[in-house]
Amino acid sequence: MNIRSVRTIVLLWLAWAVVMTAYMQLVPYRYAPSRPDNALTWTANETRRNSNDGKIYLLEPFLNAQVAWDSEYYLSIATVGYEDPALPIVNGHGDVPVVRSYAFFPLYPMAMKVVRVPFELFGMTPIAASTAAGLLISLGGTLAGMLGLYSLSRSHLGEDGGVRTAWMLLIFPTSMFFAVVYTEGLFVGLAFCSLALMQRQRLAAAAVLAALATLTRSVGGVLVVPLALAWLGMLRSAPLAERRAIWLRLPLLALPLAAYGLHRLTLGPQFDLVENVYFGNGLLQISRTLDAWGQLLAHASQHPETVVHIVLSVAALALALLSCVLNLRRYPGLALFGLLAIAVPLVSGWTGTASTIRYTMVAPTLWIMLAGWGRRPSFERIWTLASVLLLAMMGFLFAWDYWVS
Repeated sequence: MNIRSVRTIVLLWLAWAVVMTAYMQLVPYRYAPSRPDNALTWTANETRRNSNDGKIYLLEPFLNAQVAWDSEYYLSIATVGYEDPALPIVNGHGDVPVVRSYAFFPLYPMAMKVVRVPFELFGMTPIAASTAAGLLISLGGTLAGMLGLYSLSRSHLGEDGGVRTAWMLLIFPTSMFFAVVYTEGLFVGLAFCSLALMQRQRLAAAAVLAALATLTRSVGGVLVVPLALAWLGMLRSAPLAERRAIWLRLPLLALPLAAYGLHRLTLGPQFDLVENVYFGNGLLQISRTLDAWGQLLAHASQHPETVVHIVLSVAALALALLSCVLNLRRYPGLALFGLLAIAVPLVSGWTGTASTIRYTMVAPTLWIMLAGWGRRPSFERIWTLASVLLLAMMGFLFAWDYWVS
């Protein structure tokens, strides 16, 4: 890696982290939206003035603009554990109660549990310590993701293009998810660095990071596809005398699947129950997904905010899918990973209508494509202007606990 380029990326990340966090802390003091938020069919009841009453993890004043929605569950797991009496439960077969936090994968909150220790030792409240830890992990993961993208793209786009790829990640309209207590930052850090290591034929390290990504979000499991392609590429290009050593690395391909299997073995039943009963999701729930989209489109006929949500979601999805298609030949592993990582949640039920634009952020080809188009100064300036304005809107809405994605 070029030291100058890496230094530029680190400085851009640091400035972005400070500005994004400060902006989201500032806006609630200056202006407020009218309530409730009708962006989705169910958000009105969740965005009234008293909707967060009783939700102790969303009421902590420290860095409060950096927590909303799913942050509650990550903070709960990091502070207390999965069996938290402060959270609502879901009743399953035989009325066996399951806490809602079981719908969330363990690595991010478990990492928070470790990082929060020094903050609590210095006198912070337990929830504040968990919030600080979650934000630091998200920001650190984002930096790792930027460096991974730089490594992936610099051979094709050059040094400036590699830096530009990392920049495109930072200014996307929903990039504020990298600066809040959500899994996006950690996931892209693990996934993009894993892909970069595959490109360098360092399969052992890549497989370990892929397994960790899988324990962060379930779609990390599809990293097995680019991992297998990288292994096959090494096997085909290696001299005959070296192929035995490459065959011995074959078990590494199972690490992401083993991580997913471990989660299924330990938390799978509780995960399935909460996802299905409360969140309305499941694997390949195509009919439920179509029903959700039908209700959302009907809702859009009466609420313009829903129209905005749909337009932004579809536009982001179209860009991400286009990037996968255009880069399938040059970056087959990246493109297939992006396609699968987007497709799995989009056909899983209600989540496909609510978080589409956020799910597109895991496609590395999206940032590479935008960076390539950014070789034209006019496109780069226009895209930066449009993205930053939308990012400001999204950051404002998240800071006020409105639905973003």
